Amino acid sequence: MTKADLIEEVSKVTEMTRKDSEVIVEAIFDSVVRSLRDGDKIEIRGFGSFRTRQRQPRVGRNPKTGSRVEVPAKRIPYFKPSKELKDLVNGGVDTGFDDDDGDDAE
Repeated sequence: MTKADLIEEVSKVTEMTRKDSEVIVEAIFDSVVRSLRDGDKIEIRGFGSFRTRQRQPRVGRNPKTGSRVEVPAKRIPYFKPSKELKDLVNGGVDTGFDDDDGDDAE
């Protein structure tokens, strides 16, 4: 799923214009990025949590030339899915929503 697909899905579900849905999706992404940049963690119950991890400086290699390259320390974003999300992905929990597989038989 791309960002455009997500915007389209929000537009359908909320019955809003595509432009309004785009503003909502962009606002959510901007909030997540801003919080991670500030060093905060984001926890969305039933979905997972976003946080940053610190990577230590290291010596890498340029794959083209084989020369040594100093890689500086940096923070990287990290996502940890919740147990509920893991269960949903693996089909272990009934959400009460139709999975829209077209079989509609009870």
